[in-house]
Amino acid sequence: MYVCICNGVTDRQIRQAAEAGCRSVAELTMRTGAGANCGSCIDMAMALLDEVHAGAMPLPLPVFQRAA
Repeated sequence: MYVCICNGVTDRQIRQAAEAGCRSVAELTMRTGAGANCGSCIDMAMALLDEVHAGAMPLPLPVFQRAA
């Protein structure tokens, strides 16, 4: 579905950008153009970014032991 009509950006493109590391609407605008014109898509774009990142697995932290 089209999220940004002004620049023809779809929900799939936004999800792909999020999976590639995009974390904010500002980054998304730079990568895809979404939100650069009228701005009516920003709420939906942010919701999609949040949705993708909410399902992301946290990176495991390394375990350190004290040296004896």
